[in-house]
Amino acid sequence: MTDKKLNIQEFLDQDQKKDLLRLLTAGSVDDGKSTLIGRLMFDSKMLYEDQLDALERDSKRVGHAGEDIDYALLLDGLKAEREQGITIDVAYRYFSTAKRKFIIADTPGHEQYTRNMITGGSTANLAIILIDARYGVITQTKRHTYLANLLGIKHVVVAVNKMDLADFSKDRFEEIRADYNSFVTQLDIPDVTFIPLSALKGDNVVEPSENMTWYHGPCLLEFLENVQVASDRNFTDLRYPVQYVLRPDIKFRGFSTSVASGIISKGDEVMVLPSMKKSRVQSIVTYDKELERAFPPQSVTVTLEDEIDISRGDMLVHPDNLPRVERQFEAMLVWMDENEMNLSTQFYIKQANNTTKARIDEVKYKVDVNTLEKSSIEKFKLNEIGRVVVTTTKPLYFDPYKQNKQTGSFILIDPVTHNTCAVGMIIDRLGSKNLPSRITDVDKAKIAKGEPLVKTEDYVKQYNQKGETIWITGLHGSGKNELAFSLEKKLFENGATVVLIDGSSVRSGLSRELDFTPADRAENLRRVAHICKLFNDQGIIAIASFISRNESLRNQVAEIIGADRFHLFHMDAPLEYCKLNKPELYELLEQGKTSNLPGVDMEYEAPTNAKLVFNPKDNEENLDAIIDYLAANKVFPNH
Repeated sequence: MTDKKLNIQEFLDQDQKKDLLRLLTAGSVDDGKSTLIGRLMFDSKMLYEDQLDALERDSKRVGHAGEDIDYALLLDGLKAEREQGITIDVAYRYFSTAKRKFIIADTPGHEQYTRNMITGGSTANLAIILIDARYGVITQTKRHTYLANLLGIKHVVVAVNKMDLADFSKDRFEEIRADYNSFVTQLDIPDVTFIPLSALKGDNVVEPSENMTWYHGPCLLEFLENVQVASDRNFTDLRYPVQYVLRPDIKFRGFSTSVASGIISKGDEVMVLPSMKKSRVQSIVTYDKELERAFPPQSVTVTLEDEIDISRGDMLVHPDNLPRVERQFEAMLVWMDENEMNLSTQFYIKQANNTTKARIDEVKYKVDVNTLEKSSIEKFKLNEIGRVVVTTTKPLYFDPYKQNKQTGSFILIDPVTHNTCAVGMIIDRLGSKNLPSRITDVDKAKIAKGEPLVKTEDYVKQYNQKGETIWITGLHGSGKNELAFSLEKKLFENGATVVLIDGSSVRSGLSRELDFTPADRAENLRRVAHICKLFNDQGIIAIASFISRNESLRNQVAEIIGADRFHLFHMDAPLEYCKLNKPELYELLEQGKTSNLPGVDMEYEAPTNAKLVFNPKDNEENLDAIIDYLAANKVFPNH
């Protein structure tokens, strides 16, 4: 019994040490991708007896291989896939041989499922591009090869399938090889291998084919077991993007993540981005032991000799080998959202373990992945691919995608739906002198007419509020200013984009040359109304605290701002309260040192159409009433 346990442990230890190859299959509809993977698993004895029994039953019931076993059923698990005999979603399968472990992504062939192939191929080391020997290289073959190149996959196996339907012809195989090579030389794929096979019959899948003795290369499984992919990783540039700060007790503070690239060793001098602080690696810890060094794709925890403020999203690098630290860059973008791109949107961008906001400044061109032709376009739709310019709110630490997949890739997330809108591969940074202006001929025409480039609905979506004016009227000393200032603070704390305009500020600047005669009071309000309108046009909530002594003046203000954006509130305080609240002003009037004071020697008409009327003695209750009013009128949500 003990010997058996040791044998199991030895097997598990040996299996743990096996290299892992991630690969994807791609090709046109009905090229035999799922059949090939099913056959690979079947012939390599990787299926259990119950799986084999179920496969034989399903082949007779819903199979598409005639009298033969339909190996595609091992991967096509969706009902729609089985009914149509096609792949719709990405199917992942794991299996291993004595030499290597494999994770296979079986990706759909339809153009409408381009995003599914991007998802399946994002972590792949190798791509198997299937070609039907009867049809040869077609547009979808070129499309999948381009996508593999876009994803930085350096090893491609061109599996010329269904050779049994082409009489196992060597000439046909060589014709397809030449045709494919004439296309792939335009791309940057260093390792391309051609294998003729029949997935359904098993020729050159696991065992060499007796029907194609003219082929002297490896069969598919042999090639997959021996292809060298370890050197594809970047062991030169240390990139350690901190994912988690580990603090199990007061004595230990480590920084955990998987090594994106490079090698980190005990005693190494490292620099922390963005603080640029330096320290040395004190220890490299895993769940059960300490290491002398770590390299990709190991997940470890690193401790430093010095106490440095480091948090999620920061990056450890070697001081003499820094990544790009930029806000602008060019990238190839694959649009994955059902909704088309909106250039006004401020997306969330997630790159490595860093998240910030970003915008798309320019779409340089769209690529027709079937022909590689480039065309001008203003925005992308689902599954479209092209080159864009991106600007982020704060600098990112990145490398070009071809140099480092982990730090050169990113996703864009819709700020409202939180759907992943796009995946991107960074080409390189973009100097400020090369930044696009984003002003098109259409924009120039709008500017000439004084039309805004940002629509009102875009501001509403961006700020999650309506740009409208809250106008508070009342006598001097009524408490309207206290209410206005308190309201500004409360709205700001709840996330509103808000500005306060009060009489003292305007009088000391914009209207400093005006006095307090009725004519100049009216001019002062006219100027304030236009300021409020400008703010409202930009989607900003304006709070204005002004006496605005009669109905006529308030109607003029509402007309300038827009009656639908004007919300009138009245601080209804008796004159005696006002005198007690602001005695110095009213004393000046009694001493004859001032005049034209509304409510005393100048008329003040209390509004009859105020949306809300307040008692000045309960400021908190008044604030709550305004917040509820704004929510009910969909100006700003009540959080």
